[in-house]
Formats: sequence, C-alpha cells, structure tokens
Amino acid sequence: MSRGAPGRQRALTTHRGDGVFAAAAGPRAMTRPTISSVPVAILGAGLTGMAAAYHLGRAGVPHRVFERLPRPGGHAITLEDAGFRFDRTGHLLHLRDPATRELALSWLGPDPLEIERRSMIWSNGTYTRYPFQANTFGLPPAVAYDCLRGFIEAHFAKDRPLPRNFEEFCLAHFGEGISRHFMIPYNSRLWGVHPSEITADWCSRFVPIPKLEDVLAGAVGLNDRELGYNARFLYPRLGIGQLTHGLARALAEQRPRDAGTPAIELSRSPRSIDWRARELVFDDEIVRYDVLVSSAPLPALVRLLSDAPRAVGEAASRLRCTHLYYLDVALDTPCGQPLHWVYVPEAKYPFYRVGCYSHFSAAMAPPGKAGLYVELADRAEPDLAALLPRVAEGLVEMGLIPAPSAIRFARLRRIDHAYVVFDHSYFGSLEAVRPFLEGQRILSCGRYGGWNYSSMEDALHFGRDAAHRAQALLGGAP
Repeated sequence: MSRGAPGRQRALTTHRGDGVFAAAAGPRAMTRPTISSVPVAILGAGLTGMAAAYHLGRAGVPHRVFERLPRPGGHAITLEDAGFRFDRTGHLLHLRDPATRELALSWLGPDPLEIERRSMIWSNGTYTRYPFQANTFGLPPAVAYDCLRGFIEAHFAKDRPLPRNFEEFCLAHFGEGISRHFMIPYNSRLWGVHPSEITADWCSRFVPIPKLEDVLAGAVGLNDRELGYNARFLYPRLGIGQLTHGLARALAEQRPRDAGTPAIELSRSPRSIDWRARELVFDDEIVRYDVLVSSAPLPALVRLLSDAPRAVGEAASRLRCTHLYYLDVALDTPCGQPLHWVYVPEAKYPFYRVGCYSHFSAAMAPPGKAGLYVELADRAEPDLAALLPRVAEGLVEMGLIPAPSAIRFARLRRIDHAYVVFDHSYFGSLEAVRPFLEGQRILSCGRYGGWNYSSMEDALHFGRDAAHRAQALLGGAP
C-alpha cells in the first residue's frame, strides 16, 4: 500500500493558507511530533525540485516540497539593491528542447529577451572573440603564431593516446600554444585545481572544439561562425529570479485547495532521514514518504541518512566541489565595453570572469548606470577593502570603467557549491553512492543532487525525469 493511500494516517501539519509558498510556523507546545504521509517528498526548491513538483502536479501525484532556505530558487534568484538588480553571477537560459522552451516561456511572462551572445577574452592587453581556440586574430603575432602552430601540430598528430585528464585533453585537441596561453590557466582559475587533477568527462558539450578551417579563419579575422552551446539565450527582463517566481506561481496554481500545506514549505530542513522507514524527521513533524526526490547537494544528503552504510558515507565524503567568491558591482556609469561577459586567464588579475547584468537587460540597473558581476579566482575569503582597488584597476585597464570612482558600491557574495570537481575518484565515488540511494527509493538529482556540471535547462529536465521515475516507482505510468 502506498504511504499516501487512505489506509495511512495523514495528520494535518502546521502549514496553512494559500499562496505561492509559506515559511514554517513557530515551535509547537507539544511533546510529540506530528506524523503525516505523502507519496512523494521533495527536498530542495531550486529549479530541479520545483520542476519535479510541477510535473508531479500535472500528473495529479500528491507531493510536498521542503526548502531549507527562506526563499525558493537555489542559485536562480535576483537580488535588488539601491535600484540595481543582481543575479547569482550569470544565469542565462539556453533552451534546446521545444517542450522545455514552451514551459519556460510560460513561467517567464510576456517579455523575455532573446539575446545573441557577445563574449570576449581579455589577454595580452587586448580583446579577442570567444572561443579563444578559434579566434587568435588580434593577439600579439608571436602568441597567435604559437597558438596556430600548436593547433596544427595537434590536429595532424598520429597515434595519440587517450587523454587521462583535462590537461591532456587540451593538449590533444588544441595544442601546446592554446593550452598554455588560455585553456590551462583559465581552467585552473575556474576550477580552483590544475586541469591535470580533473577528468575531461564534463566538457564534451561545454568546451567548443573547432575545426581546422575555423582556427585558420579565426587567425586572420575571417571567422564569423559562432561556436559553443550558448550562442543564443533567453533572459527575463527583471533578472533570472523571474523564472523562479513564475515556476513557484505555477506550483501554487496547481496545488489543490484542500492540500493542507503550501506549494513550497520554506525554512524546512529535516534533522535526519530514516531511510529504512522512509521518513523525514523534522523537529515538529515526521513525514513518511514512498519516494524521496532530493536536489540537495549529494554529500549533504548522505550525511542526513541515519546509519548509512560506511562505504556510502566514505564515498560521499570524497566528492569534491569548489566554492566561489564574487562581487556584485554597481556603477555610476555605463559599462565601457559592449559585451555580456569576458574571460580573463592571466593570474595578474584577481578575477577570472566579468559579466554585465545590465547588458543582458537594461532594467537590471538605473538609466545611465550598469551592474557587473566579478568572479574571483582566490577561494580564500577576501578583504573587500584591500581587494576592491585591485579589481577597479583591472576593470579600468580592460576599459570596463573609466576610473575607480565609477564604482558606486560593491557587495561580496559567496556561493558554497559552485563547480563539481571531476577528479580521478569522481566516478568511483558516485557509483558507490547512487545505487544505494536508488535502492532505497531516493532519487538524488540536479546539478548538485546528481553531482554534475549542467545548465538550467538540464536542471529542469532532471526534475521532470525524477517526477517520471517517481511515478513509475509508485506504480503509475509517467
């Protein structure tokens, strides 16, 4: 019998009222927690968790969504500050699947912007087009020659062994020059580890591998072909948080009036998960489930499991990710370059990427002003007072601001889970964890629940697919 079937007790919880979502009530004056049941429990109200809830709702499958934070969206949020709007760095919608695009447009509202990418690389004191490996025109002649020669040598090399790591992947596909001048230094700064420490399994979709004719044309300024998965993207006029708000509204509209709980239960995180009894243990409630969908970071999920097998816990502890510090920067002037974002491989700059929110949408900043995000290479928490002059100096050198005085304010932000590190223990660790969870009807999915490198469209697909798998486990057709 399903735990959500009428034969099970389904006690009322503390949450009441309609609306998109609601926070938990205060402590109860009681000695025992309430016990309730639901066919599908969902941990996490980022894009993956909300997408899972949406597709379960469409299928009429009862479910509850629990979010640890006081707001939904995960990283897909927009903050407002003194008339400026800031996302959590660049969050752009690259939608390839027609059905997903149709859904996303319904959540975004009537005025999303469709944008052609303008991204550049800043190195050797000059701008070149993205991707670096296909656009060496404009570099100092000796650097361009180094890159072109290395690519040709790699292209015609025979009997190349399979790359064992990302450094070898770069050398095999791009040659020594491109690898030394861009791929290795930039990716060292992005990942926080040397490319020799990570595999190349993450990059097939995200790292463009140009043809020889593209590289030759790009060396003389004749390459007009846009490479890469993100050449065009959608962006909400008021920031990526519009996607979160639209999806949350859709969940609220789906929610039956007699559900007894809101569509998203905020500030709700279980103390533990009894995986044998299939129970989420909160301070004030025990929620029994038939299937658990989790988009929480995979190591954190495993730590919640009561008495998980030792091998599973040890494998989960080996899974690595980077954190990220970045600056949201408000300018009293427009951005001085007409770009969306720029990659910075050289170690003399404290940042490895800079983007302009207000070039995605003019509504992200007051008229005549601009908002930037500046992603920092150092993983140690910076002293903003000491850092900001160095950042300003770099932005002036790149022509993004006319003078340091153009910076109205800067906010230091941290992302705890930024990039999953595909080190050499990655696959073995993942395969020690995932089958155990699936055997307990725990579907861990999403960028961090699945511990992968993926896009926002992927996040929506992960949620959809988890909903279908949950339906199948419950005995219904997806």
